[in-house]
Amino acid sequence: MSAAPPRRPRPPHGRSGAGERRRFQYPAKAKAPPPPPPPPGALVRAAAARVLDASLERGRSLTSALAKELPAIADSRDRALLEAICYETARRLRRYRALRDGLLEKPLPAQARPVGALLLAGLAQLDGLEMAPYAAISATAEAARLLERPHLVALVNGVLRRFDRERATRTAAVDAAASAHHEHPDWLRDTLRADWGDAAAATVLEANNHPAPLWLRVNRSRGSRDAYLARLHDAGIEASAPEALPDALQLAQPMAPTTLPGWQQGDVSVQDGAAQLVLQVLAPGAGERVLDACAAPGGKAAYLLEAQPSLQLLAIDSDGERMGRVRSGLDRLGLQASLRTADATTPAAWWDGRPVPRILIDAPCSGTGVIRRHPDIKWHRREGDIAPLVALQASLLDALWPMLAADGRLVYATCSVLKDENERQIDAFLARHPDARAVALALPAGRRSGAGWQLLPGEQDMDGFFYAALVHAPTDRAVRA
Repeated sequence: MSAAPPRRPRPPHGRSGAGERRRFQYPAKAKAPPPPPPPPGALVRAAAARVLDASLERGRSLTSALAKELPAIADSRDRALLEAICYETARRLRRYRALRDGLLEKPLPAQARPVGALLLAGLAQLDGLEMAPYAAISATAEAARLLERPHLVALVNGVLRRFDRERATRTAAVDAAASAHHEHPDWLRDTLRADWGDAAAATVLEANNHPAPLWLRVNRSRGSRDAYLARLHDAGIEASAPEALPDALQLAQPMAPTTLPGWQQGDVSVQDGAAQLVLQVLAPGAGERVLDACAAPGGKAAYLLEAQPSLQLLAIDSDGERMGRVRSGLDRLGLQASLRTADATTPAAWWDGRPVPRILIDAPCSGTGVIRRHPDIKWHRREGDIAPLVALQASLLDALWPMLAADGRLVYATCSVLKDENERQIDAFLARHPDARAVALALPAGRRSGAGWQLLPGEQDMDGFFYAALVHAPTDRAVRA
């Protein structure tokens, strides 16, 4: 038997055949380099597109849509730019839609809707905000990548550059159309003309297309208006003090309220001058019981308590979340009130049966007096919304009137400029309630409107507002404010 052949020596570690095969495999494919970072400003433009899409296309309020995006923007200048783009677009939405649609060769598909909003934001920068094209166009086009539409970067760039080249002819056409609609829905324009006449309506429509000033209310329980005005001047903040409003200041330039001196300590609040007139109209006495129905977000209740800390004030609202804002606001100001989440139209569920000397109904309304501050209102509101609001306002008046003490005063207020919600609403109430008499108001701005008083937007830089003061009066004697 022959001997077995000698065993082949084992190759050194790492030199086996399998190892050799692994050694000579093709190298792995190199990873693609990461995409370059977006140019400065693209993040802001993408955020603006998301806000405008949520608000103007999907019906969310502009304020809440901005609140979702602003915390992610670190730089205060970028936050200011984001707000400026969104508010400018909302104020002149018909203009920018007409420009965009005329520049596109064909409509964008539904899935590209955020890029449609991005184009509106780009046009607002170039046209309304008059930003330099080199800064606005590239950042806006690159924002399409951040919206996950990289294939549309070139389209955005081309549309905006075409507008820049053809600006004169493009804007001439939309300017001619704007003279007819004044950047408002047709139904709202026509209602304003029917209520106030062509001249006054034109003034309101024009005022609504400009931003409102920032009004402050100094907390008189913590210091005088003159002392706080001096603090503002020391901080380099320019402000003025209107004579007709004892606690009001108006800033020359808008700023974040939380950066104001003494904000966290409750020394000052934001409240338009028209809303501050509530103190003069309701005129509560020291220690009186006051009901603030529909109280949220709580600015009027806070002012009443600042002026008369001894008031026994009950604030109610049907929205529990908004009532939380009332509590937070009063806590910041160091004020006390009884708060309750309740439906003001069903007082049997929460009223203790004791007559109330002062009742404030800050009624839900169309908001047509505050479009300067909330330009999305004019696009969200529909003509069909008004009748249900009028019915709700009437039910509030009728439900709360029996609670009013003899010779007590009920104040009905709205931030509307529509007569159906205001003058005609109060006329109808007086016709239903022969025991009600209207107080003859004479406020420092506005005009008499039926049995109430109407301010139109922009009068003495105030918001549009309506007040009516009603008292139980057993005789036909005249009642004076």
